[in-house]
Amino acid sequence: MQIINLDLNENSYDIFIDSGYFNSIPTMINDSFSYHKVTIITDDHVSELYLEQIKNEFSKLNVICSEYIIPNGESSKSIEMLTHIYSHLIEHNMTRTDAIIALGGGVVGDLAGFAAATYLRGIDFIQIPTTLLSQVDSSVGGKVAVNLPQGKNLVGNFYHPSAVYIDTEVLNTLEEREFISGMAEVIKYACIKDRSLFDILTSHDLDSIHSVIKEIIIKCVQTKANIVMEDEKESYERMLLNYGHTVGHAIEKYYDYKKYNHGEAVGQGMLYMLKASLKADLIDRETYDSLVELLDVYGLLFDEVYPLEVLMTYMKNDKKSVKDKINIVLLKTIGESYIEKVTYDYLEKFLMEGLC
Repeated sequence: MQIINLDLNENSYDIFIDSGYFNSIPTMINDSFSYHKVTIITDDHVSELYLEQIKNEFSKLNVICSEYIIPNGESSKSIEMLTHIYSHLIEHNMTRTDAIIALGGGVVGDLAGFAAATYLRGIDFIQIPTTLLSQVDSSVGGKVAVNLPQGKNLVGNFYHPSAVYIDTEVLNTLEEREFISGMAEVIKYACIKDRSLFDILTSHDLDSIHSVIKEIIIKCVQTKANIVMEDEKESYERMLLNYGHTVGHAIEKYYDYKKYNHGEAVGQGMLYMLKASLKADLIDRETYDSLVELLDVYGLLFDEVYPLEVLMTYMKNDKKSVKDKINIVLLKTIGESYIEKVTYDYLEKFLMEGLC
C-alpha cells in the first residue's frame, strides 16, 4: 500500500492507495477515528455496486450507518440537493463527532464535502473515490463546491477530508466512458508537471493502460499533493491544475452538463488551448502534434466548434476571474506550464485565432 501524506499542519491527512482492500476501509476508518455514526453519501450507480458492502462492514464494527443516495450526474451538485442532505443529517442526529463519507466520483465528493464543511460549521468527512477522475484529482486537495445556474463550482470552500482511501480495483466496474473522462485529468498532469507521465501514456493505449493504472494514480496524487502543500488556497501554483478547465467548464455549461462529462469537456478545453497556443507560437508543432495524438489515443479528441461569444459569457463567470481579467494556464512544453493573467478581450481573440 502506498501512503501519501498531505502535510498541511492541522489540516494534514493521509491518502491510501492500493488494489483490492475495499472491504477493509471501514476497519481502517474505525481504527483511526472511532466514529459512532457515519452518513454515506453516494449516487444511484455506485450504491448498487458498493453500498451494502461498506454498510455491512461498518455494522460489524457497531458503527451506526445511514445513507443518502443522489441521482448520478452533474445536475445533483446543486443548492437544492444540498438542502436535502442537510435535512437527512438532522433527521439522523449527526453531530460534530460524527462523519460524512463520500462514496463515489467527483460530484459525490464535491457535494458531500461541501455539506460536511457547512453542516454544524464543519464535521469530518472521508473520501472513498470510485472513479478514475476522482482518484487522480478531485478527492485530493480539499476543494468542495456546488454549482449555480450561472456556472460551475461558484459556491464552495477549501475543506479537507480526514483521509482518502483509493482502491484501484473498483475501477474494474467503471464504464469505459467514465474511465476516459478520468484520463483527461491524467493527461492534464502530464501536460503541466510530469514529462515522465507523458512517456508512460505514449507507451500504452486505452486497453493496456489498465496494467499500470496504480502507478499512474500514485504519480498524479503525489503531484497534486505537492502542489497543494505549496499553495493550498490557489494563489498561484495550484492554478496550474486548471489547465483546460476554463474552456472545459464553459463547454459543460453550454450543454447544461448533459452532452459531455467533465473529462470530455476538459479534453476539448485542452485542445482549444493547444490550437491557440500553436497559432500564437507559444508551443512548437512537435509539442502540439504529440498532445493532440495523445488526446486521440485516449478517446478525447472531439471535432466540435462552439459559438465563442457564448463560451466567453460563461467564462466571465468563472471563479478564476479577477475584475476584468482571468487567469489562464499555458504550456511551455510538455511537463512545463505557467499562469498568464489576460483580459477577456485578449482571451477571446486568442481562442478565435486558434480556431481559424
